[in-house]
Amino acid sequence: MINRFCKTPLWECNDELVRVAQGEKPADLVIRHVNLVSVTTHEILPDADVAVACGRVAYLGLGGHTAEHCIGPDTRVIDGSGLYATPGLMDSHIHVESAMIGVAEYARAVVPHGTTGIFCDPHEVGNVRGLPGVRAMFEDARRVPLKAMMTPPSCVPAVTDIEDTGASITAEDIADTMTWDNVVALGEMMNYPGILSREQNTIDEVRATLAADRVVTGHFPSPDRDRALNAYVASGVSSCHESGGFDEVLAKLRLGMYVQLRQGSAWLNLPGYLPELVASGVDTRLCLLCTDDCHPNTLVDEGHMDRVLRTAVELGLDPVTAVQMATINCAEYFGLARDMGSVTPGKCADIVLFDDLESFRARTVIIDGDVVAEDGRALFDVPPYEWPDWMTHTMDIGLTPTAETFRVPVPGRADGTARVRAMGITPGDTLTRDIVVEVPVRDGALLADPAHDVLKVAVFDRHHGAEGTHSFGFVTGFGIHGALAQTVSHDAHNLLVMGDNDEDMALAARTLAECGGGEVAVADGKVLALVELPVCGLMSTERVEVVAEKVARAREAWAQMGCTMPSPFMTMGVMSLACVPELRLTNRGYVNCLTYEMEPLLVE
Repeated sequence: MINRFCKTPLWECNDELVRVAQGEKPADLVIRHVNLVSVTTHEILPDADVAVACGRVAYLGLGGHTAEHCIGPDTRVIDGSGLYATPGLMDSHIHVESAMIGVAEYARAVVPHGTTGIFCDPHEVGNVRGLPGVRAMFEDARRVPLKAMMTPPSCVPAVTDIEDTGASITAEDIADTMTWDNVVALGEMMNYPGILSREQNTIDEVRATLAADRVVTGHFPSPDRDRALNAYVASGVSSCHESGGFDEVLAKLRLGMYVQLRQGSAWLNLPGYLPELVASGVDTRLCLLCTDDCHPNTLVDEGHMDRVLRTAVELGLDPVTAVQMATINCAEYFGLARDMGSVTPGKCADIVLFDDLESFRARTVIIDGDVVAEDGRALFDVPPYEWPDWMTHTMDIGLTPTAETFRVPVPGRADGTARVRAMGITPGDTLTRDIVVEVPVRDGALLADPAHDVLKVAVFDRHHGAEGTHSFGFVTGFGIHGALAQTVSHDAHNLLVMGDNDEDMALAARTLAECGGGEVAVADGKVLALVELPVCGLMSTERVEVVAEKVARAREAWAQMGCTMPSPFMTMGVMSLACVPELRLTNRGYVNCLTYEMEPLLVE
């Protein structure tokens, strides 16, 4: 895949790079007196010079040698004294839609933080509008310098026959995407039960990817580290970002998997396994860094991969090793290291100048030899993307929700209590617990029990109108009064509503149906906060700063309603994620995500 994400193919400019390196032709750009982070040798090389031409590195001045011979009258010279030059940072696994903005606006948010490349799985848009939606999303990406490398969604739906999505993607579709010029891998193979049972379409998707000489990224949260994990890796899946602890990380590394160490907005996994990984002394060349999902307020307030690096270093990881995980290791895994991942001759000049290797504050960001951000500000901008109408009209639940819509009858019982199955939530974790709780029964219907932190949950198919179905369940761990609703509900992105009373739940559902999707908080009959996401019910058309402000107001509303967990909307958004243990609720009902069988609501 050499030259696919570079301004100038190497074969078109190698003669010019030779001339620049030998001083026969001036460079376009020279960085002088910088501390170069050598990810190829795990060194920091002081007082280095870097000469750039044709968007690629032509020469490194090391060990007392300089790039003075590469400087001409029109050469731009940057004084890097006291700064640290690293390769451009890469996020090895990201769902851009989680930031609630399109790729171009995402670039404006993350490039100033040193991110020059992302490996994005447009799984969310794929579940709503299929591959046509994915294509539309990446047309937006072509307008900005950020290298948006696609890993097309492998699991649409995530797991078959347990939920209803807006689209489906087959092995034949995946084979076609492997011919697209921006595709580098298959998106996370969440359907590990399909791999283990040799489900034909799932196996054929992996085969089509391998036949195209691409890698298959994974998603394996199962506790079985013996036969199941071996079989999963043997099928051709070669990476995973779903590791709950150091033992899982180590098991995957020992089987040759690349492990994507995750620190997103809600899934804060680094503290859970990185200190042990550091203490173990295990070789980390197969370790990558990723965010998976980042909320817009995280990007605006804290950063992107620079934030992940800060956290990794704070947890004891050597700074150069941390940089390797976000650069060369990532490029090596995806087969792009001949072009990216290091600041060495011939490679794309994707370079970040940081103040230091602790704060990772980016002073200057360079992509393909062009300065694209300085002092935290993007030097590029594009007008709002013109989304096609079919991407902005995706809400069709086939009814107008009222309080009666949320009534859950209990046959043969008027008043008293009932034992029901519920999802137990742990803040900051994607896993849920399958628990049994007791809830009130009044006038023959199940009620929430806010006094014991038991809320009612409903999921509505929003893709098929009157033909769609909906289901009910219960959840513990949120501690709110009122109701919340969102269409960011992985992976089918149906309408998810949660609350302690039916009236507020109905208002929340109606509000999103009217605005085309998003996130809303309601209490005592009033809308406290609303984040409108008209593009597929997932993304805004506004600036990231505006979206972040709305999300901040939503978080304030959550707190006002009694919730204390971090990124609660993101935690709520995985209550339907039927590929992660233990218990989930889809529009068809409860799913046991260990056996992949439907479970009843009532427990006798």
